[in-house]
Amino acid sequence: MLTKAIGRFLRLSPRKARLVASLVRGRTVGEALALLQHSPQVAARHIEKVLRSAVANAEHNHQVRQLDQLRVNVLIDDGPRLKRIQPRAMGRAFWIRHRLAHVTVQLAETPDGLARAPRRRGEPGRAGAAARPAAERGRAGGRKRTQTTRSA
Repeated sequence: MLTKAIGRFLRLSPRKARLVASLVRGRTVGEALALLQHSPQVAARHIEKVLRSAVANAEHNHQVRQLDQLRVNVLIDDGPRLKRIQPRAMGRAFWIRHRLAHVTVQLAETPDGLARAPRRRGEPGRAGAAARPAAERGRAGGRKRTQTTRSA
């Protein structure tokens, strides 16, 4: 079961919204709402509103009653840009681009009801480049230094 809600043409920068979205991605609905309510960023208000809409869609369309079994996935896409011109000195024009974002919140049901946040890059237990020692990755302690001798 996958439920989603989309907020389109929101007046917030997609780059700043992605920072907030990474905080709640992979968490349960309760944890995500708590994080968004206490987050000082403006993007958190917009993502929280779309998340509440996705929860209402899950309750109404799929009759989901246990919200602790739903995990949150947030996608932030670029929207169009509102282009304005600011006059500058000596007849120049300065472009102002107001960025817009499309926010998609997906709620997926976990089979066992346990919320697991996705592993971040560099965390222990992940097989990959971060798990291997530096010598095996081709890095031998940073840049190579050469000895220089001073002549008097």
